[in-house]
Amino acid sequence: MTVGNEEYGSWEDDMHTLKNDAGTYAAAVGTASTSNGYYSLIKAADSSVAVGVAVNPGNNPAWDPTVLANSSYDFVEYHFYPQAPGSESDTYLVHQAAKDLTIAINTIKSELTTAGKSGTPIYVGEMGSVYSNPGKQSLSITQGLFAGQVLGELMNDGVARATWWIGFGNCNSTSGNLSSSLYGWQNFGGYNIFADGPTDTGCAGAGPIGTMSPTARAFQLFSKVAVTGESALSATVTGDTSNVRAYAATNSGGTALVLFNLSQSASESVTVMLSAQTTSTDVKVETYSKAIYDQSQNNVWADPTTTDLGAQNIPLTLTLDPWSMNVVIIK
Repeated sequence: MTVGNEEYGSWEDDMHTLKNDAGTYAAAVGTASTSNGYYSLIKAADSSVAVGVAVNPGNNPAWDPTVLANSSYDFVEYHFYPQAPGSESDTYLVHQAAKDLTIAINTIKSELTTAGKSGTPIYVGEMGSVYSNPGKQSLSITQGLFAGQVLGELMNDGVARATWWIGFGNCNSTSGNLSSSLYGWQNFGGYNIFADGPTDTGCAGAGPIGTMSPTARAFQLFSKVAVTGESALSATVTGDTSNVRAYAATNSGGTALVLFNLSQSASESVTVMLSAQTTSTDVKVETYSKAIYDQSQNNVWADPTTTDLGAQNIPLTLTLDPWSMNVVIIK
């Protein structure tokens, strides 16, 4: 349970004379030794509840140092929206935005160390590509590629819990950025990553209720990689480090890779090398790509493709389609 929501921001109501103030918030949260702060009151109601505080690294310089040093908490909650409405960029979203999440996470870790709370869990309680008024990019393959890389960064950063904003019910219809500079076939947008169905006329082209957008597909694919009981592995890319991204984890005695091709138009040939494996009994590749998303121009929201390559020698050469996310399971 986090105390408050984005209380550092002027967009949140604040009845105090000094509004959106770090000291006021920290005092309201209180410490374990103060009986009338939210931290102690929540613990008194249920001692098993983890209590968090809101952080905002870099955007309000006084907020995090004051809050982290002067209140009690079991975790911190961070919200990540890298773009402002109207200024969305596919190039930035696909190539840089997920890396900026890791920069922010590392800043929070440093702030926690300074406050003497090193190792405190970080919960990314909200994340999305744009902080308000989502447009066509929110239904595009570009946001899907961003979401997939975000999941990889979170895995590598040791963030155990994160929440995308939001599953259902936030269609923005035609109110967002529909610029031709953004790739996509939809003339509507929304925060929601599952279709609300035909009753939502503003986003009716998103398909029957529950239809998965490219962003939802990223979560679907990554569920094969971020598996309970498995561990993140180090993945290094040499060669085209601009367009090829890689993440890795153990997988029931084998290896799971997530390989991205961030080039919009060109396929990428990649050679996979594993430090402790030279042969495999089976290799399966599951892919979601621009070509699959492009079928949505005709209101077809197709599934990822699965290819079973059978036994293979390692190193293994694969071809990644343009703008694609590929989960490779090597046994």
